[in-house]
Amino acid sequence: MPQYFLTIPHESAEEPTMESMQEIDPAELQAMMKAVDKFNADLGEAGAFVTAGGLQPPSTAVTVDATGGTPVRTPGPFVEAAEYVGGFWIVQAPDEEQALSWAEQASAALGSRIEVRALQEQPE
Repeated sequence: MPQYFLTIPHESAEEPTMESMQEIDPAELQAMMKAVDKFNADLGEAGAFVTAGGLQPPSTAVTVDATGGTPVRTPGPFVEAAEYVGGFWIVQAPDEEQALSWAEQASAALGSRIEVRALQEQPE
């Protein structure tokens, strides 16, 4: 069954951290977490859940380039961008329409936009 990458975009100017999440109204944060928990449970019950996770902000990234003779590790993301991926789900869905439906539910739960991209399938 095809798998889809549902990503949560964040503005680069706003780099959320665990500390900044404490600034969110506790009732709003609790409601969002409850909605996300329900979404994750719904994915699991449907057999669509593969994995999910939140990512640390780009300022914590290290870019590794071992294409030359000596590996080079550069602090920071590989590209400067106005937005970055803050978290993700990988879901199984029979088709893109179902993946988009899951993304709509994720968007409603988080109050955020969600990008959907199919993972490449193994060549035959």
